[in-house]
Amino acid sequence: MNTKTVIAVVLVAFGIVVLAYSGITFKTPGTPIDFLGMHIQTTDSHFIPPVVGALALVGGIVLLVVKPRRAQ
Repeated sequence: MNTKTVIAVVLVAFGIVVLAYSGITFKTPGTPIDFLGMHIQTTDSHFIPPVVGALALVGGIVLLVVKPRRAQ
């Protein structure tokens, strides 16, 4: 498989997963806070909306279907 096919398959899989779960929420470590000798760890929540999944799915399908043109 070439690189284009691998990217297309990853986009299709990502799009299906995001659409199946109606968006994906994930957390990343935030800025730690030191207050009065206490260390407080924070997290940031991020949301990937279903629209992004739909665009990834369509983009992956287009990459799989469209044949490359030959250079002249």
